[in-house]
Amino acid sequence: VQLQASGGGLVQAGGALRLSCAASGRTFSSYEMGWFRQAPGKEREFVAAINWSGSAIHYADSVKGRFTISRDNAKNTVDLQMNSLKPEDTAVYYCASEGRIGSRRFDYWGQGTQVTVSS
Repeated sequence: VQLQASGGGLVQAGGALRLSCAASGRTFSSYEMGWFRQAPGKEREFVAAINWSGSAIHYADSVKGRFTISRDNAKNTVDLQMNSLKPEDTAVYYCASEGRIGSRRFDYWGQGTQVTVSS
């Protein structure tokens, strides 16, 4: 399983970025996908997750109302639209894939993409 994240960059507070994760190596549409982030000196934290069909979505409280996760099973991609960005959103963002169907355990990880929000 390969996960390739892209779309990070430098943006001013209040701005927006869209991250994308391309998956390959197995049947993408069967697995839950998620986004996580890790800021310098902090532990990795959950950001958002979406089930195989897109019918169940979960967000961390810190991003609710600002971030939107979506997936395109035909293109094997999962995106994270980030609006109203804050300096505290600065982190390396990782996409992840469920290891076994229904486990809700994220066993596969992409390489990460840096998001920097300036004040």
